[in-house]
Amino acid sequence: MKLKVYTPDGATSTEKDFNHFPVLEDSKGVEALRQVVLAYQANKRQGNASTKTRAEVAGTGKKPFRQKGTGMARQGTKRGPQHYGGGVAFGPKPRDYTQKINKKMRQLALQRALFDRASEGEIDVIEKWEVAEPKTRLINDVIGKIAPKGKVLIVDDNFEDNTTLAARNIERVSITASDSLNSWDLVRFDRIIVTENGLNTVISRSKGGSE
Repeated sequence: MKLKVYTPDGATSTEKDFNHFPVLEDSKGVEALRQVVLAYQANKRQGNASTKTRAEVAGTGKKPFRQKGTGMARQGTKRGPQHYGGGVAFGPKPRDYTQKINKKMRQLALQRALFDRASEGEIDVIEKWEVAEPKTRLINDVIGKIAPKGKVLIVDDNFEDNTTLAARNIERVSITASDSLNSWDLVRFDRIIVTENGLNTVISRSKGGSE
């Protein structure tokens, strides 16, 4: 897989062939990627939505009016769901949305996400993140040369303090370490800019290296 490798200032680039980059044929891994992305989204849900049933709402249990002779439908309590302030029928209750993902599926999904984004030209490589001062303008200039628009994720094994401080105020830019990058990160950003060392770490993880 050939990818563009930029200099630290983002001004110039050369193409480099990453022979160990994952390559998948046809639709292999597409379903795994779909399931893993859904699982990541589900695992972020708090699941704390809650409503009160007719047994839980405050109110009297007294019959509101006599059974017959009023011309209205019979009613046994004001706490029923048909009344204002009554309980909710079939409303949500706190629940756990967590989905488990096994290691092989997570690796296959990561491979598929890497392959798809690289094939579409949406993964760029930079030699290293080099910011002389913790100033937003400095790193914004570099990112702007590589990815002028869209949401950008920058990845490295370890970020220096200057880089972290300079990038944190750019709304469209997010930072993550290569050892925690996942399939959901790869699909939800418009462009991925990763250092060579960071890319090697991610590729190693996708092929069964340290998780």
